[in-house]
Amino acid sequence: MLAGGLLYAAALSQSFYELTSPSYLSWHVLLRKAYSVAAFATVGYLLRRSLAEHGRSRVVLPCVAGVALYSALIEAGQFLAGSREGLAWNAFDVACGALGGLIAVADRLLARRPKREPLVKT
Repeated sequence: MLAGGLLYAAALSQSFYELTSPSYLSWHVLLRKAYSVAAFATVGYLLRRSLAEHGRSRVVLPCVAGVALYSALIEAGQFLAGSREGLAWNAFDVACGALGGLIAVADRLLARRPKREPLVKT
């Protein structure tokens, strides 16, 4: 919860954005999106651990949806703070949140894949 609160505050801070990805860099937006996916993966991992500690065995959908919702709440907070990115950027940012949640549970998804039989039998 603390990590989520700190990352939420950082996401609303224009000075934090300028410090971590200065706008004079031509690729500052890409840098910010990479940071956001990493932060969302961290939140997703912490959510996954919390769910597991509370006995939840199914964590994939709650983590992906939960982190996407968290990202949407950040977008709402940024809007209220004066940001006017537009719906397309907002949707992209929420998708980055979902991607972060997916990264946090990727090993669970890979473990579910059925084993393939070799094409050539020996």
